[in-house]
Amino acid sequence: MTRHIAIDASRATVKKPTGTEYYALRLIQTLIGANDRRPGPYRFSLFFRETPPPGLFARSTNVRQVVIPFPRLWTHFRLAAALWRMRPDISFVPAHTLPFLFPGNSIVTVHDLGYVHFPAAHPPAQRAYLGATTRFSQRRASLVLADSAATADDLHRFYGTAPAKIRVVHPGVDAEKVKATAEQMAAARRKFGLPQRYFLYLGTLQPRKNIERIVQAFGLWQKEYGDGEFALVLAGGRGWLFNPSWTQNTPNVMLTGYVDEADKPGLLGGATALVFPSLYEGFGFPALEAMAGGVPVITSNTSSLPEITGDAGLQVNPLDTAAIAAAMARCSRDESLRRKLIQRGYRQAKRFTWGAAAEKVLDAFDELCAPR
Repeated sequence: MTRHIAIDASRATVKKPTGTEYYALRLIQTLIGANDRRPGPYRFSLFFRETPPPGLFARSTNVRQVVIPFPRLWTHFRLAAALWRMRPDISFVPAHTLPFLFPGNSIVTVHDLGYVHFPAAHPPAQRAYLGATTRFSQRRASLVLADSAATADDLHRFYGTAPAKIRVVHPGVDAEKVKATAEQMAAARRKFGLPQRYFLYLGTLQPRKNIERIVQAFGLWQKEYGDGEFALVLAGGRGWLFNPSWTQNTPNVMLTGYVDEADKPGLLGGATALVFPSLYEGFGFPALEAMAGGVPVITSNTSSLPEITGDAGLQVNPLDTAAIAAAMARCSRDESLRRKLIQRGYRQAKRFTWGAAAEKVLDAFDELCAPR
């Protein structure tokens, strides 16, 4: 008997995706192909709030798309109602939260618990919502997928999630898409008005990303080692609790705004290093993309980032601006070190593939659908 999997694909069609939405899109795309190659594949129902663009997902006889528009509380009303009607064997939510009421087995991905570690870096209402929905989802789910061992440990530590219930499924990277050509790097320089040499931060500009200390470290680096032609490029949209004062009074700091996927390889490829010493990351896509694209990474020695970068990144205490500045100096002055980090980064990035992630998710489906 073919088993039926209902998948919340609503985040896969977000117009300006960040890490969570990108995860949902790429995982679902890869799941479809991996499922079709298996004997006795599952039937997937993909649920959307709006009609996905043509060709976003591969055609498959094992997949149907269900569009159920609704303005607010879509998960808890419209998706929940559809699940009660269909009664799938498993409901899978790869981004955000499970509905409060729905039937049967379920799997949810928990990306991070950064709001627990750094509550002041989140607005109170957002922090309360994240806490309530994550606590509920990990309890209600039959299995919980965690992006990293660090997130799995946090789930057990803060919510008491049984380790036997958690499966660590690392996301992947599309290495061929992040390696930049000379034309892409030149186009990025023209579009954003970039100098020949720059440090790059990539991601949403919000407190948890440590933007203020990155800018302070760049200021220290300029005083000790820098020249007026070198810039710090902060590439990403302004997130919650963004403070304009973070970037004031430090010369050569550039803000690009939100970066489309098409511009990302050129921005990354031209950077002297990615500066990504976040206070907390459940995974850290920019660090992985930089490694796959041949860019040295300066990152934190906390949360999941050592797990992701291994020996391919310069790991620093994210609270120590002098340490961040010193890592910038090493990347900008020691070409031998840069070459070594680049080669290590290529090797490390190969450990993370969407194909492997999809197979682990299918294994989780198998586990729940096995005869008992």
